[in-house]
Amino acid sequence: MTAALTWTLTDGAAGNVRQAEALARALHRSARACTLLARAPWKQVAPRWLPGTGQAFGPDFAAALAQPPELAIGCGRQAALATRLLRARGALAVQILDPRIASRHWDLVIAPEHDRLRGTNVLSLLGSLNPVDEAWLAWARQAFVGLGALPGPRIAVLVGGPTPQAALTLQDIEAMLAPVDAKARATGGTVLVTTSRRTPPVIIDALRRRYAAGPHQVWGGEQDGPNPYAGLLAWADAIVCTPDSVNMLSEACATQAPVYVHAPQRARGRLARFLGQLRELRRIAPLADGLPPFAVVPLRETARIAAEVRSRLSLA
Repeated sequence: MTAALTWTLTDGAAGNVRQAEALARALHRSARACTLLARAPWKQVAPRWLPGTGQAFGPDFAAALAQPPELAIGCGRQAALATRLLRARGALAVQILDPRIASRHWDLVIAPEHDRLRGTNVLSLLGSLNPVDEAWLAWARQAFVGLGALPGPRIAVLVGGPTPQAALTLQDIEAMLAPVDAKARATGGTVLVTTSRRTPPVIIDALRRRYAAGPHQVWGGEQDGPNPYAGLLAWADAIVCTPDSVNMLSEACATQAPVYVHAPQRARGRLARFLGQLRELRRIAPLADGLPPFAVVPLRETARIAAEVRSRLSLA
């Protein structure tokens, strides 16, 4: 690692990388991406400090501490330890997601409202940081221009995976797709499905069988080519989501399309609170027969948060 004005620091998890990069992009900053591999015992206790914490991420990171960036943006618990270390060396430290210890260890902490984290240096947002805005959607339409030629209405189906806060079974998928298929048959539209790293193979196999005939499409992994997820968001006339991912729901809700969620009432804990907030804003609707249309105001919190970060930290 060498010195740069901005670093993004994550454990490499896709959701964490996406949020850190989205904030750097919204701040109009070119950032050096740092993937962290914490060693024991620091991995288990991060972001808390132990003796020798400067060696938590190995000798390369320890050496890089001598030339800290102006701004360090971290996302996730491992990154929270790294941003603490960089702040102690003079960097401005912004931590995304609740670090589970006092927020005073960072210049700013950005956390979703459903985490209920409070503090003078805490910025709250509805959902998660993401890159979806008009410019990003225009780029995605160009990158996946072929999707725009498919018969409309184009119904994007975003499939996650089971979590402790939201179950997802093969039976759920079948129930979710019944009104989707009925809508496509009635209108001559196209069903476009993409899955995630958490989607069980049995569900991916069932999706492939269900939509083996065109023009419908299923992306279930790298063997299907580039993931068309961005194109689906950009070209969708309607979006149907499983209820298990704050990141996925936030990005779907940042588009101009109505978003329908399968069985939102079954979610629990923080996820249930988030879904409740989206329903109060009338940004999502429970999945129902016919996918009844409703007016949409895109949910775009990233630009607002970036403006607040710039102001609070006096960034150029």
